[in-house]
Amino acid sequence: MTEDKMHSEGKIWIFDKAYISEFVYGGIDGAITTFAVVAGAAGAQAEIYYVLLFGFANLIADGFSMSVGNFFSVKTERDNFEKHKQVEYWEIEHLREHEVQEIREIYAAKGLTGQLLEDVVKVITSDKDVWVDTMMKEELEMSKETKAPLNTAFATFVSFNVVGIIPLLSYVIALIFDLNESRLFLISCIATGIALMIVGYLKSYVTEKPWVRGVLETVLLGGLAAVFAYFVGEVLAGWFT
Repeated sequence: MTEDKMHSEGKIWIFDKAYISEFVYGGIDGAITTFAVVAGAAGAQAEIYYVLLFGFANLIADGFSMSVGNFFSVKTERDNFEKHKQVEYWEIEHLREHEVQEIREIYAAKGLTGQLLEDVVKVITSDKDVWVDTMMKEELEMSKETKAPLNTAFATFVSFNVVGIIPLLSYVIALIFDLNESRLFLISCIATGIALMIVGYLKSYVTEKPWVRGVLETVLLGGLAAVFAYFVGEVLAGWFT
């Protein structure tokens, strides 16, 4: 079973902490960008149809764009790691003594001396795979990205849309049931604030920071984006009406 499979050591991949981080940051981006669209439309006093039109267009397009960017970012990092790994194999094959000396210098810098140093060098250089792994970590300070590109892209897209749709829900419900539109933006603000608090809490879990800080940072960032978008929408609507 490879690291790219959806199950690893009995754990479903999307519940892995690494993928939770993708879900968190995708969710934050989805909520903030969609809420900014809603706020801008509210500032411009746009009809509910326009709010939903531009809101869902942003939700799908930005979610897809972010997931694609995430996919290529992870894939490029993995490809770069593999490229340098192959270089190390080539150097061990063709520049063996030089690479042995590099191992010796690495562990001498860690404080090993004499026969102990030579024993460590001998053990490491007796296995090409161990040797290359050591060079990757100690010389190049590179570690392999264990997350699968497709999984990170999927987690990002799902979180962007699941959390990002929350600012639009009050408008969707109002359209279906023909409700009064006067308080839709307020309801959207409250719902989005709660969503950002939850995602901010999850962010603090991923970053191992105090949860209060994670919640406040996320809510304030979303609030600032919404305020800015609201007044931009209000100003532009004033120019064109």
